[in-house]
Amino acid sequence: MFDRVWLNAHLATMQGEGLGLVEDGAVAARGGRIAWVGPRAALPGPAAETVDCAGAWILPGLIDCHTHLVFGGDRAAEFEQRLEGASYEEIARAGGGILSTVRATRAASEDALLAAARPRLAALMAEGVTTVEIKSGYGLDLETELRQLRVARRLGETAAVSVRTTLLAAHAVPPEFAGRRADYARHVAEVILPAAAGAGLADAVDAFCERIAFTLEETALVFEAARAAGLPVKLHADQLCDFGGAALAARYGALSADHLEYASTAGIAAMARAGSVAVLLPGACYFIREERRPDIAAMRAAGLRLALASDLNPGSSPALSLLLMLNLGCTLFRLTVAEALRGVTVVAAAALGLADRGRLAPGLRCDLALYRIARPAELCYWIGGNPCIGRVVGGHVVEEQRGEGLR
Repeated sequence: MFDRVWLNAHLATMQGEGLGLVEDGAVAARGGRIAWVGPRAALPGPAAETVDCAGAWILPGLIDCHTHLVFGGDRAAEFEQRLEGASYEEIARAGGGILSTVRATRAASEDALLAAARPRLAALMAEGVTTVEIKSGYGLDLETELRQLRVARRLGETAAVSVRTTLLAAHAVPPEFAGRRADYARHVAEVILPAAAGAGLADAVDAFCERIAFTLEETALVFEAARAAGLPVKLHADQLCDFGGAALAARYGALSADHLEYASTAGIAAMARAGSVAVLLPGACYFIREERRPDIAAMRAAGLRLALASDLNPGSSPALSLLLMLNLGCTLFRLTVAEALRGVTVVAAAALGLADRGRLAPGLRCDLALYRIARPAELCYWIGGNPCIGRVVGGHVVEEQRGEGLR
């Protein structure tokens, strides 16, 4: 007998190369995992509980695979500066940008950071997100980096969502290491990273490899330390110029390289061969008015898998909506509907190294997002709407939203 069955629904299973559509389908769960999925007429056996979805669409729970959700303060003043003509790089070099958030985050207690992060996470969950990655990177010292990671862990323990944590201590050079960037990279590799790994607070390690951040050699030093600690790596790569980040990510077998507006054809091909995922972040491209777009044609030609994420952060993508990223991914980057929706489900799962979610298939976690829509393309089409009527995490219905709910 199944624990629970969702009936009278249409399914986008993400099986195969497309959306894996099943009209008039059903999903059955047992022990927190999907036990059966397919046409309702073929559903075997009874269930302890049946949920009538009234014609809703069921997708795998959405996955936001790149966020900086835990931070202090905001950067609305810098938004005004950019509107008046200052560039992202000019603001960063003047002590703003990441460092202004570092000051606010260092000054905030763990409870204050948790309280500020909760509504941001709730906004993502309300749209159907069931797994979210949260990076550190606004502490840039041992104490605050660990504090950010502890807050991320607490969010996962207290909210109906899976949280994956990523150490991003190599995000910028802190004031106390001004003029000593290489020394700080060694500090990350030799002090901060081992401490985070030893405390079990990091699921992966990330770095910002860019002309305003860390060199290829400094990033490699951090990646070697991650390898020694048994942690997979990710990389902020080739956002502002072709800095060789995509190729470096490939060399270390990175789970993903993210941004990639300036990634070369050779770097893209190297990532595809290495099995890394390209995480596209249209929110940042839009918000900082970057005219360069990732080379989607080259990525498709190389067979590189494409994920989408919010890049939720206070400076370059203050975005509280993963559904908005679906629209921006299609309109700015010209992704297809299938590419966009797979990019926040099955490919996003791969970008986090998670093989147990992102599709509707027997044996996987029963993480579901239910939508009152007529067709999946609506999730990419509407701007500002939220048709999510419920989420299921680990087989449990955790919320019913937006009036009608599920009968």
